[in-house]
Amino acid sequence: MTRKDKILGLRVVLTGGGTGGHLFPGIAVAEALLTSFPSGKVMFIGTGRHIDNKTLAQRGFQVEAISCQGLKGKSIKAAIASLWQLPWSLWQAIRLLREFKPVLVIGVGGYVTGPVMLAARLLGKLTCIHEQNSIPGLANRLIGGFVHRIFISLPGSERYFPAHKTIFTGNPVRRELVALGARESLDAGMTLVVLGGSQGAHRINQLVTGALSAVKDSLPASFQVIHQTGADDESWVRERYERMGICAEVAAFFNDMPRIYQEADLIVSRAGATTLAEIAVVGVAALLIPYPFAADDHQKMNALYLVEAGAAVMIIENQAREKELGLQLIELFVKPELRRQMAAKAKSMGRPRATELIVEECIGLLATKGYSFVS
Repeated sequence: MTRKDKILGLRVVLTGGGTGGHLFPGIAVAEALLTSFPSGKVMFIGTGRHIDNKTLAQRGFQVEAISCQGLKGKSIKAAIASLWQLPWSLWQAIRLLREFKPVLVIGVGGYVTGPVMLAARLLGKLTCIHEQNSIPGLANRLIGGFVHRIFISLPGSERYFPAHKTIFTGNPVRRELVALGARESLDAGMTLVVLGGSQGAHRINQLVTGALSAVKDSLPASFQVIHQTGADDESWVRERYERMGICAEVAAFFNDMPRIYQEADLIVSRAGATTLAEIAVVGVAALLIPYPFAADDHQKMNALYLVEAGAAVMIIENQAREKELGLQLIELFVKPELRRQMAAKAKSMGRPRATELIVEECIGLLATKGYSFVS
């Protein structure tokens, strides 16, 4: 029996998650695969974290979890516990893959990818990984040597991987944001969007509210804020805007990101790779405050990619002062032409076809092994 006889529809496993930055690129790839092959099946394997389950449940994907923990940045005791758990994690991954019978396994980042990708190779599956950041995470660095294809988001990260199987695709962005990126240039509005990542950022919440408080008497009358805070800070951030008399929409997490990007005239954000990819594809001016404790300081390196092109400005967190930040925000808002230029440069760096390129490469890889599919 040939492989063509065996396969009636594409079956793919995606693994990763723990943050929106890992999860959303995986969702973009999964949706594109199912658009091309409607009879196909996709399963996500994660760690069972709430953010993964909530986000994936809304899209109807099959979701499974294995027990595992990260290694990097852990205490010696925690690292030993993680290593002790690896054989069980590997066995769980092997069981899930045997049951689902995928022809391709794609890792999108996060420590859960390690045991799943190893299990896939032990079972003889075709494997690909996607690296979002300028400096790869530990899991991707370790498994980059044995997977079949490696997709990267930012120039420079290819030096960490074997050149013959590394492809610069860009970072997959949700299709609704790609569609939004086709719009004309922004108007000279007065909406500030604050994003700290999928779980919020306490220090950014402090800096931005403090900055706006310091300069509130100089803010334009039409100025308004959309602020994603994370669950812990939502109440006090909302109350502070009310005391300042600033029109603000505050939420722990926004599910309707196309609307948020549509309204944004300037974004203050961390420098996670997926957020930066979205900023570039949509085309919005940004002020970036990289997370200083990211592994290998990769958020700073991510941010420099846009900053050096004139598409964003960057503030180092431990050097940030509220009054200076407030004055910088006012300067950006009273100079709409500067924001338009930044937005245009950001859009010129966007990779709206990243998802399609990854799907094309995956299908091409399968074709070289004799696979074909009924769509």
